[in-house]
Amino acid sequence: MSPTTKPLTTDQVKAKFRANGMTFTDWAREHGYSPRKVIRLLNGYEKGRYGQSHEIAVKLGLKADPEQLAA
Repeated sequence: MSPTTKPLTTDQVKAKFRANGMTFTDWAREHGYSPRKVIRLLNGYEKGRYGQSHEIAVKLGLKADPEQLAA
């Protein structure tokens, strides 16, 4: 995600998954994350403020990449 791109909403991420025919579990395993953690993030049980849930949020496009913001 570039610094000028707005973060996606969870609904937009879910729609993107549906459009591509991919499950959250497939994505999580492909990227080395717990499927439960990804699903909890997308359903609002985790906020993605720090740690691994923040890392997942950045990869899904829910949050801006801090490294790109600093550049």
